[in-house]
Amino acid sequence: MSFLANALSRVKPSATIMVTQKARDLKAQGREIISLSVGEPDFDTPDNIKKAAVDAINRGETKYPPVSGIMPLREAIAAKFKRENGLDYKPTQTIVGTGGKHILFNAFMATINSGDEVIIPAPYWVSYPEMVLLCDGKPVIVNTHMRHAFKLQAADLEKAITPRTKWLILNSPSNPTGAAYTHDELKALTDVLMRHPHVWILTDDIYEHLTYGDFKFTTPAQVEPGLIDRTLTMNGMSKAYAMTGWRIGYAAGPNQLIKAMDMIQGQQTSGACTIAQWASVEALNGTQSFLAPRRKAFEERRDLVVSMLGQAKYLQCPKPEGAFYVYPSCADAMGKKTPDGKVLNTDEDFVGALLEAEGVAVVHGSAFGLGPNFRVSYATSTDVLEAACRKIQSFTASLV
Repeated sequence: MSFLANALSRVKPSATIMVTQKARDLKAQGREIISLSVGEPDFDTPDNIKKAAVDAINRGETKYPPVSGIMPLREAIAAKFKRENGLDYKPTQTIVGTGGKHILFNAFMATINSGDEVIIPAPYWVSYPEMVLLCDGKPVIVNTHMRHAFKLQAADLEKAITPRTKWLILNSPSNPTGAAYTHDELKALTDVLMRHPHVWILTDDIYEHLTYGDFKFTTPAQVEPGLIDRTLTMNGMSKAYAMTGWRIGYAAGPNQLIKAMDMIQGQQTSGACTIAQWASVEALNGTQSFLAPRRKAFEERRDLVVSMLGQAKYLQCPKPEGAFYVYPSCADAMGKKTPDGKVLNTDEDFVGALLEAEGVAVVHGSAFGLGPNFRVSYATSTDVLEAACRKIQSFTASLV
């Protein structure tokens, strides 16, 4: 009899974490490595947010918090949803977790029975299907296409729904592609869901504030109010507020679901870090003036990377609407050889050879469920991005 749980045999380690660790290991060996594998803003947490954390410590706000979050933060979350998304949630319909991943996992644990299906558009964030599998559910992967800007099409959603479907996960803007759904694109999907009242929607809006140009962010429950009673709207502090290490995610949804998630969290981790919660109150209620210049910097980086990778031999690089990733196709490089004679048969071969030859770490697209592509994070300085893109150009030019 195995000591370890059978559930572990169903899941894989996070590919993004593995690539990032490999880059760290090579650096430790003395290699000069540029890592474009991590989804973390290079900006610092704003000073007003850091000060709120220090003030909380000095006030003695260091005790156990309520499981679902301190009330000032739950009130700030409800106010944020009303102010920015036009969604009416009571503070008691919100929950705070230790990062967005924690929120998602608790939602699945609270709702999935053995064999329940969860529709996940590919490419997807690497943790979605693994979370479903850990909860004994069945991920139903629906491929998107570059010709549709990697966005789920209504007809494909309709085909994927069965009587066992419990959730649709929708991440907009997307990790790994940066694709973001317009109001009309969301309406086409919500129209399908309105015809299938047993299907709930889990919206991962973590990149909400990172959209570019004239793009206007909307979330499904805002587009179709008829879905509000079967929608969990998830967000968090990590990306827009550069608070990845503070580990605060949050969500709002129907009372029954929030209470179930609270019960699970109460037996699992209890409340998230009190100090980080008070910092998050300031993040949501305080000045938002830093968002626009940071968004502009990300947009300039996106345009630089898209332009330079678009000039690289064998690559096609669509321009995404949001987040801080691009997802170039390396399909035309498949079957080519590196100067030392290695044949590139997969996108994993491509990124491995790129790391070995040029010291640039990116994540292969098959890890996100759709290739041959690779993900580049442009959440780093322009100088680093220019150097990395030149190295990628040099690598592709060397292929024969």
